[in-house]
Amino acid sequence: MPPLTSDLTLGAYLRAVRGRLSPESLGLPAGGLRRVAGLRREEVAVLGGLSVDYYTRLEQGREVSPGAAVLEGIADGLELEGDERDHLFTLAGLVAPPRGSRPATSASPALGQLLDSWSAHPAFVLDPAHDVLAANALARALYAPFERFDNLVRMTFLDPAAHRFHADWSRAADSTVASLRAATAEFGADPSLLSVVEDVRATSAEFETRWSAQRVQRKTLTAKRFLHDEVGPLAFDAHTFAVEGSSGLRLVVYRCEPGSATEQALTLLTARAADAARARQS
Repeated sequence: MPPLTSDLTLGAYLRAVRGRLSPESLGLPAGGLRRVAGLRREEVAVLGGLSVDYYTRLEQGREVSPGAAVLEGIADGLELEGDERDHLFTLAGLVAPPRGSRPATSASPALGQLLDSWSAHPAFVLDPAHDVLAANALARALYAPFERFDNLVRMTFLDPAAHRFHADWSRAADSTVASLRAATAEFGADPSLLSVVEDVRATSAEFETRWSAQRVQRKTLTAKRFLHDEVGPLAFDAHTFAVEGSSGLRLVVYRCEPGSATEQALTLLTARAADAARARQS
């Protein structure tokens, strides 16, 4: 397993993207038997309008200051869009904020009070490492099947409850890792984030496979499908918002359709959460 620091580079990202793309998907001939899957460096160079030598130096880290035009050519040639295109530029230092900035380490009391006021919507706050910094009672009741509601990455890959809880575990795992990978472009030096990656990577082969693929996707609006031990199937739209004034923090709010079976199940979860809170106080 390579050191994590070498994994968070422009060259590593280019190699991973090249390795997962087929020549046919980009309009190139298959070119006979290939020793390894994916595109050859020569093919990426042609697609990006670069010399093979220059592209090779990019992958090997011997060229560390490519211009925007070079990255545009590579992104266009590899058909990178959205978050993956942004990630390419950020790794090259061409997109603000600069890499290495430190995220906030706690949610403000006012934000915690806001979460608690939302009795009909599970809501919680995440940092770039996907640590849960604050959550309302309904979110805690929702994730009660897990041993701990502390870090979404560890929960997804290390807690046995995850495979039962997520209606499509593989999709949830893909999304979680792609979101974590996106955070590394801005917060790749954060000790908490590095610790999560290293710990889960060493324990879960399923995480390692996804991490090595270097897929990138920031969370904005995501469909969530759960199977809760106590109240059965649940369906949400998960909305994610940046917390202004708190670097790196994101507010996640789950919404369900009014009158749906999920809304009825949340009513039951709310009552059980209230009972649990009273039990803790007694």
